[in-house]
Amino acid sequence: MEIGSYSISDLMLNSGVTFGTSGARGLVRSITDRVAYSYTYAFLQHLQNSGQLNTNNSVAVAGDFRSSTPGIMAAVCKAVSDLGLQVINCGSIPSPAIALYGLHLGIPSIMVTGSHIPDDRNGIKFNRPDGEILKQDEQAIRDQVIEVPENLFDQQGAFNQAVNLPSVNRAAYNLYVKRYIDFFDPGCLEGLRIGLYEHSSVARESAAEVLEKLGAEVIRLGYSDQFVPVDTEAIRPEDIALARDWAKKYDLDSIVSTDGDGDRPLVSNEEGDWLRGDMAGMLCAYFLHANWVATPVSSNSAVERSGWFSGVNRTRIGSPYVVSAMNTLLDEGREGVVGYEANGGFLNADALALGDKKLGPLPTRDALIVIISILSRTQNGALKVSDLCASAPARYTSSNRLKAFPIDLSQQRLAAFKSGNFERDSRAVEQVFGNQFGEVQSIDLTDGVRITFKGEDIIHLRPSGNAPELRCYTEADSEQWVHEMNRICLNLLEEWRVH
Repeated sequence: MEIGSYSISDLMLNSGVTFGTSGARGLVRSITDRVAYSYTYAFLQHLQNSGQLNTNNSVAVAGDFRSSTPGIMAAVCKAVSDLGLQVINCGSIPSPAIALYGLHLGIPSIMVTGSHIPDDRNGIKFNRPDGEILKQDEQAIRDQVIEVPENLFDQQGAFNQAVNLPSVNRAAYNLYVKRYIDFFDPGCLEGLRIGLYEHSSVARESAAEVLEKLGAEVIRLGYSDQFVPVDTEAIRPEDIALARDWAKKYDLDSIVSTDGDGDRPLVSNEEGDWLRGDMAGMLCAYFLHANWVATPVSSNSAVERSGWFSGVNRTRIGSPYVVSAMNTLLDEGREGVVGYEANGGFLNADALALGDKKLGPLPTRDALIVIISILSRTQNGALKVSDLCASAPARYTSSNRLKAFPIDLSQQRLAAFKSGNFERDSRAVEQVFGNQFGEVQSIDLTDGVRITFKGEDIIHLRPSGNAPELRCYTEADSEQWVHEMNRICLNLLEEWRVH
């Protein structure tokens, strides 16, 4: 591609860096200086064109602990400066912290992160002054044509001259910590021994500070200088084993953690068994007295069975869809509107109250609010986390994925179940899964293919929006059976790779 004037849609096609379920993602080798600069330039140009940005604005930038992140941040900051805008380098902080800071100042914010995906990939999340970008913003960014200096990049897409990051401003970090210190009651975590699985999470510093200031004894565990791809929807066997060992060794009330950028929580019970993200999100919504919930179709149906909420809106998978659904609820005059994803990431669309304290809106995924909400309800250890889980309907979920499974192959295989003719589609499903799970009751095509069988077992299949992976979600009334279902499904789906 000739450097100078070019469209972002062409850049996407040539680089392979595209929008996934949350931000732009791609292989690190594909996110060159030119690609990161161009995406950022197009995002800000879109905001200018739509009247959401003027030359007096600053732009806040942050990143996670991936080895490639500082270089991408430098390219992002260069694009901000070249548009005549002021850069605020917020350093290494969680995605929700940079988003909160942008909302607080009414400015755009940008987070360089690949979230939970492996270190050979990375990405960029964009937030408008009023919150994260939606799908229509992504399309507007694709449509941008940008012009850059002819001599800015070499033929490999690297800067011709060194570009350095500005000094770090800690204001965003401090605002994020203060948000939770001020909202939750002082001492609400006193008497609790909490293990903090630090690994390479950019949230490890803020999580430790908040937990300790609210009274918990924090035992830091599993620190890593190398990036660890912790996925809260497909927890690694080694992380399951570590948590159980730590819970016993240190006599912990819970172990908590997040994914790489701090927007998806991990919370364990006293035995070190990790809660499913959708269970954690549902409990958080209940404990914060939410009225209306927006959540993807992949989340546990216990949210409807519980009767805890005035209404539940189901969406496609991805925070932009959850945000859109929350906005619709607000437009309808609803109050106490929240959202959560199957990975546990929690969003609140309007202010939430605990007594005389209010928590302002943060309509982007956050992990820390889930962790503190659940731990604070143990009443300083009088209740166990397992007791809190037992208050919800007994409905269990499991999820896993087939890696290195091309997206086009996933779509090709799933097309057999998506003709729109129920009889034809159900027969196709039963040819693959019928011997194990019986007859099909319904098929939901909201996002991927979600199949409910007559025994109320559920299988949900969809290509990942972030990587070449085929994800499999299962749901059932038995915890043992739901994991066995997932294992059976993955074995059956593995055959798709070779046939």
